[in-house]
Formats: sequence, C-alpha cells, structure tokens
Amino acid sequence: MRTGRQFGTKPSKVVVLHGGPGGAGEIEPFARELGQRGYSVLEPYQTQKSVQRQVDELRSQIDLSCQPPVVVIGWSWGAWLGCLFAAQNPELVKKLILVGSGPFEAQYAQGIKDTRTSRLTEEEQAERGSLSPERGGARQIARLVELYDISDTYQRDASQIPQVDFDVSINVSVWREASAMREDGSLLEMVKRIRCPVIAIHGDYDPHPAAGVSEPLRAALPHATFKLLERCGHKPWQEVYAKGIFYRCLEQSIR
Repeated sequence: MRTGRQFGTKPSKVVVLHGGPGGAGEIEPFARELGQRGYSVLEPYQTQKSVQRQVDELRSQIDLSCQPPVVVIGWSWGAWLGCLFAAQNPELVKKLILVGSGPFEAQYAQGIKDTRTSRLTEEEQAERGSLSPERGGARQIARLVELYDISDTYQRDASQIPQVDFDVSINVSVWREASAMREDGSLLEMVKRIRCPVIAIHGDYDPHPAAGVSEPLRAALPHATFKLLERCGHKPWQEVYAKGIFYRCLEQSIR
C-alpha cells in the first residue's frame, strides 16, 4: 500500500489529511488542485489502527517530507486528526484548517444518520443496507462511498471522484476510539491545547451539523474562525456551485 503522494515542489509546506478513518486517497482531487495552484502539498496515507499511532505516524511523515512549520488541512476524520496533531506538536504546525469536520460533541451527532437516509431514495436506502464493507470487497466499498457522496453532496461534480483505498479494519479500530474521545470530552480537551490559528470551513448542506463544529470550537478556541459555505456539502471540492468559493476561501486561509 502506498504511504502517500506529494504535489508541487518538495519539501512540502501544506499537509492535507484524508477522512474515514481509513479512506486513503479520498482527498486526492483536493490535494492535486492545490499542487496545480502552486502549493507544495503532502497527501499522507494514515495506516495505523489507533488514534495515537496515527498522530505519531503523521509526525514521521511530516519529518520525512515537509519543511515545518506546515499548514495542516484536515478533512472529516482528518480534521480531528489535525487537531490532535497540532495539540501535541505545536512547533510543527503554522496553521490548522478544518474542512467538513465531524461535530466535536456527541449531542450534535445524533441526527447525522437520519439526515443522510432522508436524502436517498428508497431503493438507495435498501441498497446501502445490503452492502457489507467487511465482506463485500472493493466493489461494495466503492458503491458505499458513492452512496454517501449522494447523500452528502448538494450538487455533485462527478469529475472529482477519486479512487479510494478504503481500509475497513483501520476504520473500525480508529473510529471506535475516536468516537469514545468525543463522548467523554477528551477530544475537545485536546482542542483547547491548540496554539496555532484555526480556521474551520463547513458546508451548509453537510449532514454533520455546522453548529456541532462552530459552537464547541468557539468555546474551546475563542479566536478560531468559522466559515459557512452555501450550497455546499461534506466534500466542497466535489460541489458544482461551491467549489470555486471553497478554493478562494482556502487560499485566503493558507496565506
């Protein structure tokens, strides 16, 4: 399995973290676009099966391929990973940008599944229920990712769909631990330790409620910035209407 990719010149100064956990490659169109815009970008693949090991693995990847301090951009699970990394390694992170983060408190997560389900047809709902990532292999995993894209995206640009090397064992192991950290409040306690500037970018159509990111983040880090994008779901780079403003917003945040 590949351990990641670099775009633009080397060493990298921007690090883009994928979601999942275990969704290696899902952020590729986003990382590639930044490289084409002149940024030196590392897209690391997280391979470890615990939260702390992923943090430690990321440090090794940055030490090997980057020129710290770096701008860390984390999407979905990667937003949480970015928070944990920045809290533990303040000297390595110049700025932290959270894209489509999951809510930081459990109370905000209760309606995510219902929101996603309501956006699928009955046939799509039945199909999603029949898919088994643990037993179905790459084809079923790819279809499951596609169904999530359908429910999570306001208007999907199909040209921005990457190949995802999704690892179910990483997802199950890391998510179990990360979810427990949200439940017991230790995730947010780590967020409070972050010392670099933090910018959160979130779509108004993202099934992960914006308030679940903005409100806990504002309480933990009063100087953090939150930007809500209209007609935008969980993957802003896949959005027909929002991707232009997303990249403008992102470039303003990186500088």
